Amino acid sequence: MKAIVQRVTRASVSVNGELISSIGKGLCVLVGICKSDTDRDIEYIVRKLLNLRLWSDGEGKRWMHSLSSQKLEILCVSQFTLYHVLKGNSPDFHQAMPSQDSKAFFDKFISQLKSAYSPELVKEGKFGHYMQVDIQGDGPVTIQLESPKTETANPSKKTSKIPAETGDTS
Repeated sequence: MKAIVQRVTRASVSVNGELISSIGKGLCVLVGICKSDTDRDIEYIVRKLLNLRLWSDGEGKRWMHSLSSQKLEILCVSQFTLYHVLKGNSPDFHQAMPSQDSKAFFDKFISQLKSAYSPELVKEGKFGHYMQVDIQGDGPVTIQLESPKTETANPSKKTSKIPAETGDTS
């Protein structure tokens, strides 16, 4: 699971000119769902979103406060294009979770985020629709999160094993 996190002074999502959701100060998060994602990935991203320290304290000390410590709003927008692979100059999205499965997964993510935070402060885009996302960045501050994957979930990553020492140790 991937999340592109942007600190914003305001953000909104519209579909065909109709305002779907909007927030003031907080985070706008573009969420990508991989076909191998599980509940553990949701838990990781939710925990990171709520606890990332992206705001200063009142005395100008940077990176002191999180979304949850400030009680700020969060706008989450599903974006399958985060799981792309370039084939020449064209993107291929075979790593993204299929639409029918990712809708239920995204809904579960939003539900867990609301449960872990304040439901009235969690907003979302309109899943599966062509959206206009208006973001007024603050900073700018942009953070990329990616949930850790296990070896079985990501076989392309290989680890080298150091052979054990052999021989008589007596």
